Amino acid sequence: MHDRPRVPTLSLTRIVLSCGRSVELTELRLTPTYGDMPAGYPCRPVNDLRIRALLHTAAGLSPTVPVHLIPPPREYPDQYAGAFGPVETLPRVACLGRFSSMPLAPAKDPVAHRSGLTVIWFQPTTRVPDPYDADPALRQVDWTSLAQDYELEGMPYGP
Repeated sequence: MHDRPRVPTLSLTRIVLSCGRSVELTELRLTPTYGDMPAGYPCRPVNDLRIRALLHTAAGLSPTVPVHLIPPPREYPDQYAGAFGPVETLPRVACLGRFSSMPLAPAKDPVAHRSGLTVIWFQPTTRVPDPYDADPALRQVDWTSLAQDYELEGMPYGP
């Protein structure tokens, strides 16, 4: 008897959250954290503006599912403070990912419904999250209180 080839999934990767739920990364956008920074330096006002812009972008990409920000680590290198305060840096890569999973409500048909959440996080590299070694903050997302169910009908490409 021949082994069947693994059926490919339509997601970029699958992550098992700390609660045990498996979620699929269906879309991932990576951008340099400071790629389009006007003249200046990384500081709290610039970083807060960047985070607000990412939240706005995420809300526009998928208005049917909620958006969650994983608070980024902020570092304060020993550099001269400018007019907007001390230098404050975020990890190099801003990530915007759309995740989906089985529906939250057990009464919903898993063929016609999914649950979805758009997550924003920052990381030092452009690496796609690994199913077995994803960032602990990403694995700690409280899916049951943050995600929302949606119906697949009329949404041919996911949330």
